[in-house]
Parts: sequence; C-alpha cells; structure tokens
Amino acid sequence: MTPQSFTIVCPCCKGRLTIDPELQAVIAHEPPPPKRALDDLGSALDALGAKAKAREERFRQQMQAEAQKGKVLDRKFQEGLKKAKDTPDPPRRPFDFD
Repeated sequence: MTPQSFTIVCPCCKGRLTIDPELQAVIAHEPPPPKRALDDLGSALDALGAKAKAREERFRQQMQAEAQKGKVLDRKFQEGLKKAKDTPDPPRRPFDFD
C-alpha cells in the first residue's frame, strides 16, 4: 500500500476498498467476510430436518393428486359430454353471422 492510497470500509457489507487519489481509481478490493446463516450446528440441523419434512409432505400430496388425476379427468370429460348432449346445436362462429 503506497502512502498516498487509503482504505475505505463499506458500512453495509464490511468490504474494504483501497483507493489511490492520484489515479482516482480503486486499486484493491477485499470482499466482505462471509456471514453465517445460522448461529450453531443444532439449529442448522433442526432447519434441515424441517425442510426434509416439508419436502416429504409436498411429495406425498403430489402423489395423491397424481393418483386422483385420472378420476378427475374422467369426470370432467363426462360432464363435458353431458353438456354437449344437452345443447344439440353447436355455437355459431363469428363468420357465420355474415
């Protein structure tokens, strides 16, 4: 570090910039220190366990939905078929009005 340059610490991220006033440029950069997401190993393990349970629950729900999918589609088809039989004439198309 030359005597003319100075170091600035970012108040937000704690990164360090070394600036040369003569060149008016950043000559060095130190990234901010890494932050921990959790304070201790126990809470991290609990968070992973909770995420795993939520994942398993979503998977189970999707499996049930997939098992019922065929029945739902069949009922929708039957309802559409019933509606089609109740209305014998098809709807008029826009170019039929001319």
